[in-house]
Amino acid sequence: METMQELIPFAKEMLSQKPNGKMVKLYMLGSMLAFFGVVIGLVETVCSPFISEGKLEEEEEEEEEEKKKMPALIKIWTLSIKI
Repeated sequence: METMQELIPFAKEMLSQKPNGKMVKLYMLGSMLAFFGVVIGLVETVCSPFISEGKLEEEEEEEEEEKKKMPALIKIWTLSIKI
């Protein structure tokens, strides 16, 4: 909230000095990039517990699949030793 209170006087001062169009576009671009960075950071923070939970589930599924494949690999290995 402090930034908004600082931003409004800054914008008024900038407009009173009659800046050229390029500078206004540059400030607007920087402001929009900063805003999107904040939004993306908030979304990432809110969604991170759900994403990490999904990763754990995927890892557990992969481990189960490997355990299922392991007996088949052992059988193949033992057959190749007998030959």
